[in-house]
Amino acid sequence: MGRSRTRAAGGVTLDAGALIALDRGEKRMIALLERALERDITFRVPAGVVGQVWRDGRVQVTLARFLRSDEVEVVPLDELFARACGELCGAAGTSDIVDASVVIVARERRDTIVTSDPDDLRRLDADARIIGI
Repeated sequence: MGRSRTRAAGGVTLDAGALIALDRGEKRMIALLERALERDITFRVPAGVVGQVWRDGRVQVTLARFLRSDEVEVVPLDELFARACGELCGAAGTSDIVDASVVIVARERRDTIVTSDPDDLRRLDADARIIGI
């Protein structure tokens, strides 16, 4: 399980599609992560995103290593954060609180979002900085 850390704002928030791409070793995702690491950028992953992608740590070695790294902050989903996610979904007319958690984490920390579903996240925040993979 990843450890929670607080680092500088202006990092990258990853959604489930981004973690799946990493887990599969997709070249574009690996290159994006390497460029970010060269610039000492913090990665953030809402805890619900981890739950969406985690299946078997014995075979998800790359993902497990990434989540444990010092450059990754796994953002916990507590009651207050869960309510904020629900409110954002209500305002946007959507129902995926994990997508909402990605948007809220990125918005609060001024992060760029890496996602496989840019349209879904834009419905939640039309002004979000998004990199589609």
